[in-house]
Amino acid sequence: MAIIADLLDEGSIDLSLTARNKDDAIERMVDLIDVSGALIDRDVLIKAVRAREEVGTTGLGDGIAIPHGKCDGVGRPTLAFARSDKGVDWGAPDGSLANLIFLIAVPEAAAGNEHLRILASLARSLVKADFRSRLMATSNPQEVREVLAGISA
Repeated sequence: MAIIADLLDEGSIDLSLTARNKDDAIERMVDLIDVSGALIDRDVLIKAVRAREEVGTTGLGDGIAIPHGKCDGVGRPTLAFARSDKGVDWGAPDGSLANLIFLIAVPEAAAGNEHLRILASLARSLVKADFRSRLMATSNPQEVREVLAGISA
């Protein structure tokens, strides 16, 4: 069983996301995944994440978005995390802007259970206000990984 923090490289964390819209945020987060070394094809991953957004928003509400893509644009399951102080409109049902954004990228071959376990684990933690507050209060990537260290996928 994977630990969420192990899927997130410190270089794949942006604590001052400046993207003004969902598309720009997705592109920035794919660039963060590239830092981890997991990216094989940037365009393929961006296309997969955008295609998933067309099915329905991954903006969950409460300032959270968990965009995800299953494709061969990555070589292994990986995460990127971005925090936006101003927020990004992710089309959340409650109308809130996304301040905490996790991008999940999983190779097609590992897409089934792995993808769903990661998504479910993150969502279970992010519904807790104290957990969100702790992520908002982090000042560096190491602290983000420490907050996520207790979450198993």
